[in-house]
Amino acid sequence: MLRLLLCISILAGSQAFFFSRSPDWDKLQVTFGINVFSSGTFSHLPRTVPAARGEGFTELSGCGATPMFAGRRFAKNGDLAVVLIFDVNGIIAGIQAGFSSNQYNGYPDDPIRNHPFVEYDHHQFVTAYFTDPGSICSRGRTSDQYSEEGTGTRLLIQNGTTPREYITIPMTETGLRTTHWTRGKCFPWMGVHYWYDISRDMDCGRFFPVFLMYNGGKLNSFGWAFNADLTSPRYEHPPPSQFGRFLNPVPLCLSGRSRLSTLHIYLSNPLRNFC
Repeated sequence: MLRLLLCISILAGSQAFFFSRSPDWDKLQVTFGINVFSSGTFSHLPRTVPAARGEGFTELSGCGATPMFAGRRFAKNGDLAVVLIFDVNGIIAGIQAGFSSNQYNGYPDDPIRNHPFVEYDHHQFVTAYFTDPGSICSRGRTSDQYSEEGTGTRLLIQNGTTPREYITIPMTETGLRTTHWTRGKCFPWMGVHYWYDISRDMDCGRFFPVFLMYNGGKLNSFGWAFNADLTSPRYEHPPPSQFGRFLNPVPLCLSGRSRLSTLHIYLSNPLRNFC
């Protein structure tokens, strides 16, 4: 009997080894770059509060501090290009980017103020959640759920002045077919870009500052794109000559811009993203 139980135990352990899998979103990295050896390229971000504190992130606001956002918000050295959002248990729940209000020639324009930009503490923020915002400050995720799910299980872009207002992003590329997301270009280490309701003759005051990226038909990255020259080293600054590499079509109104400020956000290994 002892030998039989031992065999069953070994078999069960073998099945767990061969059939268990890591989460689809097992990373949180930011900033595209050609030099993969640079510390600022594909920078890994902490996904728990203890890890964030260990890397020099400090808390900006706690759960319930403002009705405008869900979660505990952390930034490093005051740089709001990356604001990490953690749940009540200290587990990653989302990400924000922010910049000072009315500092960049009136950007953001009126059509995108309050959706998706939200003004708080004299700054404009865009916000993405990786879990249900309604549970972030009530129960959060357990360590077991974090081990199983990784960075998160969904991508929700806040599109109003409370976390209850959001856009649910399809997890597969086919899910975009009946939406206003417009297919752009594919770029190695990025993926197939999608932009919201762009056209050649559009008003750039309505340029939605979020893009999506799909690889193998699955959502595994996204990013911000701002019509302002932001100064954080986290940001990328593609010149107008490069816009056609990821936008299709390139809106004519962007031709007069000196450059965009973009930030690619990766939820899995970017070096596996190929066109």
